Amino acid sequence: MMKFTSKTLFIFLSMFLLVLFLGGYVNFGKASAQSADPLPSWNQGAAKKAIIEFVRETTSQSSPKFVPSTERIATFDQDGTLWVEHPIYTQVMYILESVPVLVRAKPELANVAPYSTVLDILKGDRAAVAKLTMPDLEKLAGATLTGMSVDEFNTEVKKWLAMAKHPRWKRPYTELTYLPMQELLKYLRANGYKTYIATGGGQDFVRVYSERVYGIPPEQVVGTVGGTKFGYDKGGKPFLTKEPKLLLNDNNAGKPEAIHLMIGRRPYAAFGNSTGDRQMLEYTKAGEGARLSMLVLHDDAKREYAYGTAAGLPDTKIGTFTQALYDEAKKDGWIVISMKDDWKHIFAFDR
Repeated sequence: MMKFTSKTLFIFLSMFLLVLFLGGYVNFGKASAQSADPLPSWNQGAAKKAIIEFVRETTSQSSPKFVPSTERIATFDQDGTLWVEHPIYTQVMYILESVPVLVRAKPELANVAPYSTVLDILKGDRAAVAKLTMPDLEKLAGATLTGMSVDEFNTEVKKWLAMAKHPRWKRPYTELTYLPMQELLKYLRANGYKTYIATGGGQDFVRVYSERVYGIPPEQVVGTVGGTKFGYDKGGKPFLTKEPKLLLNDNNAGKPEAIHLMIGRRPYAAFGNSTGDRQMLEYTKAGEGARLSMLVLHDDAKREYAYGTAAGLPDTKIGTFTQALYDEAKKDGWIVISMKDDWKHIFAFDR
């Protein structure tokens, strides 16, 4: 039998107390981390409360609304929901600023609309923007987004994003993501949700930067999709060429259709900001169990922009949020996020 001297007992007792202390410290640290505010850029209110309650209900195993981790899907519109969309969509700006390159290759286009119209816009003629019709934009998109390999396109987009700056803030577009939504993405992922982008923008365009900017890998980006064609270069290396062929318009009813096609599960949470997101939110809310449908309302002209026309805000053709959509949200239990009232900060750089 081992005999304990007073010295041995002292050492043993000291180690025992040390283990208790460290264990308590570690547990205290875990408790502190769990009790920390997961959405620090959100003001206390109905929107923040709804998010936290939704996550608690769907991730607590004791909850009757518990959702298995394999089924935890959340979809986010991008333009106007995750980053700035005014005064013009970022990808449209990319298209417009790609026109001079086209004109240098084909000088005869300089006097042909809509290319000539774009050149006027880039020279500062803002009134010329009104001259561009939807067929014009489709023609410009076909000319600037297709006809090259997928790798060439990715390279050009990366190069443009590294240099292009928003006209108001003079910062790269990739810095103009909404801090509260970035926090929300991380909060959902920390609780087992897979986060997807469901955008009316070009799928290939958004995939170039989605992982770096949002932490969302390219395979979790669902967007408007154009055709590609397989082929070989002169050295026999296979590649894909982007073709001027629309496969899926991921807007309006196209969003739930694309979600079914690309994800195969109905989201438990969906976030948008305009009429183009309505069907996605309806589709999400129609599922069984706890569902969260939320719309961002741009009502802060001082820190960002104000447009609607919901709640008496100015009309817009970019990110339209009608009064009818607002009324549907209130009627069906969707949450409207007020930029002005619900967000302490909008961008990381304005803290």
